[in-house]
Order: sequence, then structure tokens, then C-alpha cells
Amino acid sequence: MRAAPSHSFTHTSVTLGPLVLWVCRLLASAGGSRILLIRLPGSSFSGRVFRATFLMLAAFLTIPLLGALVLLDSPIDPESLSFKEPPLFLGVLQPNTKLQQVERLFENQLVGPESIANIGDVMFTGTADGRVVKLENGEVETIARFGSGPCKTRDDEPACGRPLGIRAGPNGTLFVVDAYKGLFEVNPWKREVKLLLSSETPIEGRKMSFLNDLTVTRDGRKIYFTDSSSKWQRRDYLLLLMEGRDDGRLLEYDTQTKEVKVLLDHLRFPNGVQLSPAEDFVLVAELAMLFSQETVMKFVPRYSLVLELSDSGAFRRSLHDPEGQVVTYVSEAHEHNGHLYLGSFRAPYLCRLRLQSA
Repeated sequence: MRAAPSHSFTHTSVTLGPLVLWVCRLLASAGGSRILLIRLPGSSFSGRVFRATFLMLAAFLTIPLLGALVLLDSPIDPESLSFKEPPLFLGVLQPNTKLQQVERLFENQLVGPESIANIGDVMFTGTADGRVVKLENGEVETIARFGSGPCKTRDDEPACGRPLGIRAGPNGTLFVVDAYKGLFEVNPWKREVKLLLSSETPIEGRKMSFLNDLTVTRDGRKIYFTDSSSKWQRRDYLLLLMEGRDDGRLLEYDTQTKEVKVLLDHLRFPNGVQLSPAEDFVLVAELAMLFSQETVMKFVPRYSLVLELSDSGAFRRSLHDPEGQVVTYVSEAHEHNGHLYLGSFRAPYLCRLRLQSA
């Protein structure tokens, strides 16, 4: 290791305050050369020029020190990642404005309807304030809560709960994952809630800190769900994204035997999960890697995009909102009765698009 060069600090008259001497010495030590600030007796060096010089030197020192403090106090331990080149927006991916044709439903009546399910023509979703709600005849009705209030701030989330993935089962019930509480079965007609798997249950020696999405077989026996991280909770999702930690998993829950299996491990922020129509494979989106198992797609800031894929993973259709202003923070697309319903983890509304017009 090369020794740091020595620096000397000299002056002809000690007329500077001790604080200025301290700043100058630190700058000299860090900058690799001497910095001399000398006030000569009888000079016309004005107080205004002196103050300006001092402030400039102080800023020169403070900015890198603040940057160093931020790095030293950072809660994340980022991993080195590399990404493949995304496909060009050509052909089926050609930009359009079809998503801007959506209508907003239940605006300012709910926040963060991340996932959507339907039983008949009745829609269900989970909201940012910890509720599972029924959407029918223009009304929003609470049918279940997994936590308790208050539900107003980031610090309230673990106690309040945050329902995310929601799917309809074969017997008129709903399967729901709550990011903090676990996996539930909800009877929306009787308002009954059954805990299937607590998030406090360790799976192969690791806790589930961020349950995210799920998909259910047609017979309701198998539930495939994602745990986005063993370390970070949902409220810290930005830290998980920045760190790129590969501690996410895809798990399988058997509703008859109550057994849980780890199907995939070392995933980076696994988010959405979906069974194929033939139920012969499961598609998982790794958010931190910006690609799914079959599809690579670059996400541009303030750009909303929905893709329709074939069973083989080929692009069939793309729907765009190039400004990301009409459809915001898209989290899920749910097709029902000729319409595409778009969930969002932050928006105060649900979007609906008539597919025939798109």
C-alpha cells in the first residue's frame, strides 16, 4: 500500500480562526497538494471575500463527507448484476397509446388495488389499508381484514397487513396472500377467514418476509406463491430492488396435505406468478432482474406497458401508455367479460380497458 503523501501548512501571520485552519488542513490532506490561505498584514483582503472563500472551501469539504456518510450508513449490501439487451420496440411491440383508452373505476374510493379476481361478475381486490374488498354495483365493500389498524403510515403496515395476490378458488372462495400475515382462504359471502399458512412459519429454515403473489390450480389443490425476500419486507421494496439480493423463492402449498415445498430458490425479487392454461408450467417474474423466465423487457421510467403472451412465450399484443400518466404503477392484468382490468400497487383507482377497442 502506498503511503499517503505528507503535506505542510505554513502561514506568515496567524490571523485565521482555528475553524478555518481546521478546514484548510483537512482539504490539504485530502487533496494531494497544499492549500494556503494567508492573510497578510496591511492587505486589502475584505471580510466579504474571506467569508466567500471560507464558504466555498467548507462546501468543497462537506459534500464528499456527506456522500461518504450516506454510503457508510446504507442498510443495503448491493450485489453486482448484469442484464441482457432488451428487445427493440418493433413489430408487435411498436409503441401505441391503447392504454390511454382505459376508464378509471372507483377513483378515490380505494388505494393500491394490486391484484384482481372475479367470482361471476363480482370483482375482488386488496387495498393499501389492509382490506379485501368486494366491488359490485359501483360500491366498495370490505369483506375481510387480516391485521388491525391504524393503517395510515409505512410503520403501520406490518400490523395492518397488506393483501397482495388474490385468486378465486373452485368452491366460491378466494385465496389471498398478505405480504406480512400469510396465506389465507376467504369466504366472501359469509365473511369467513381461514389462515392456511402463517408468514411466521419458517420454510426450510428461512422466514417469509415478503409474500407477494399466487396462482391456484383449477381443482384448488395446489397453490404456487412467491416470497420476494427473506430479509426485506414489502415496505422496503425499494431497498430490495437496489440491493438485488437473491433470497426470493417460489413455493408450493398443498391444500390437502398442508405441506409446503420450495420449487425455486435464489430468485431476485420474484413478484408475479402465473400457471399456464394447461397447468404444465409456472411463469415467474423476477423484478430485480427486469426479466421473466422467457421474456426480457426493459422498463422505462413513467412508461406503462402490458403484454399478451402465447403459451410459448411469444409476444401477441402490446398495450402502451408512453407517458405513464393515465395508467400508473401497473401491477396486474386480469381479463374478464371482454375487458382487461389493470391493478396498481399505488394508484387510487382501478383501470378497465375494452379489449375490442384495443
